[in-house]
Amino acid sequence: MTSVSLKLDGVSKEFNRRLIFRDVSISLQGGDTLAITGRNGSGKSTLVKILCGLLSPTRGTLMYALDGKDIEVDAIKDHIGLVSPYLQMYDEFTGLENLEVLSRIRADRNITGETIAEALKNVGLWDRRNDFVRTYSSGMKQRLKYAFAVLHRPGVLVLDEPTSNLDADGIAMVERCVREQRSHGMLIVATNDADEAIWCSQRVVLGDEKV
Repeated sequence: MTSVSLKLDGVSKEFNRRLIFRDVSISLQGGDTLAITGRNGSGKSTLVKILCGLLSPTRGTLMYALDGKDIEVDAIKDHIGLVSPYLQMYDEFTGLENLEVLSRIRADRNITGETIAEALKNVGLWDRRNDFVRTYSSGMKQRLKYAFAVLHRPGVLVLDEPTSNLDADGIAMVERCVREQRSHGMLIVATNDADEAIWCSQRVVLGDEKV
């Protein structure tokens, strides 16, 4: 089984000369779990975007490695599954079509029709697979994001506000995804919810002088 590791060294981020956070250093291996916490506006989602290669840090470095070999920046996305409020699915497509289209974009040959069907069943959307996403509730759209995030069995699963818009059944689904991810890969959770933070054994607190 391959193992993804990451190292964040002295990372700071500024927007329009405003400091969001400074000198964040993280080192994670294979099955490590990390909670990113901090007050509102402390930069949790910004740090998530940096970890996923969607934003560049103002200072510092981010390095991913696969079995000890560095991963190119453009290839980081192949090893990451992301669930976040700012990700959007295609409203004009069905749930099934969303996963099919996004899987073709990802170009992972291991993702098959059977894999997609299993993902939709695991998040409780199989019976609504042929409905347009524009008819989905906010909780159903969140479930669909999970289906896509875990479709390629990522080495790193990153969850930003993981239970947003979900009912009790949806939260139980997230907890199953978390347990599955911890059994084979790395988990990173950005949250202010104490019940979600305890899914992880390590923690970074943004806005804390000790970071």
